[in-house]
Amino acid sequence: MSDVHEIYAIRYGHHERRSSENFIGGDPHDVLSSINYFVWVIKGAHGIFIVDTGMDEAMATKRGRRVDKPIAEGLRALGIAPDQIGNVVLTHLHFDHAGNYDLFPRARYHLQDTEMAYATGRCMCHALQRWPFEADDVVAIVRKVFADRVEFHDGDDALAPGITLHKIGGHSKGLQCVRVKTRRGFVVLASDATHLYAHIEQGRVFPVTHNVADVLEGYKTIKRLAQSMNHVIPGHDPVVLERFPAARPGLENWVARLDADPK
Repeated sequence: MSDVHEIYAIRYGHHERRSSENFIGGDPHDVLSSINYFVWVIKGAHGIFIVDTGMDEAMATKRGRRVDKPIAEGLRALGIAPDQIGNVVLTHLHFDHAGNYDLFPRARYHLQDTEMAYATGRCMCHALQRWPFEADDVVAIVRKVFADRVEFHDGDDALAPGITLHKIGGHSKGLQCVRVKTRRGFVVLASDATHLYAHIEQGRVFPVTHNVADVLEGYKTIKRLAQSMNHVIPGHDPVVLERFPAARPGLENWVARLDADPK
């Protein structure tokens, strides 16, 4: 059907860290762990939609992260040419989600009003609140506004049949998630509305947070939007690549197919 889509997660990088760094209040186990960095692809009758644009190697080096395979390489593995993409959803403007801003020269970008206001407003006068943002990324999206390449959304909105945007907030003031109708039901690409499965499953919160209450209320929204907890896709959890099959042989631990049933 025209409103049913395929979804792919492309792992482009990772960061080794202590598990205590992933939760407000720390973690009693405090073991060595890692988070993954992803972008997502939605593919269907209405075209190909990219969700988030990640960061490049220069930014990863600056931030002490690692890019394992550039995003363009992951897209090519799916037969996708970046210069043919017509729509990009930016869930928020943090450095690991809004970089590579020249990779999609023909795309229109979809962003929440609140996120743009937050990333360009008085809150960025405070070092703690501006830490997750990069000035060049924010300036790049402002330039796209003036080039008539940004479509703003105010809360929940439809992007295409079977694809809707939902403002969550919390982690960043204008954070949005994406709900997608697939052959196995409604999948929610939560992005950083829940970094890990443990956050939404245990009611815990990632330390980089604009508003803790909005994060916790956002968990309720995500659970309401998703067909089940098996239909929630966290933004940074390595377990995603364990739970879902590779898009095809040879892409294991790199590109997963999220509209397929979990293993």
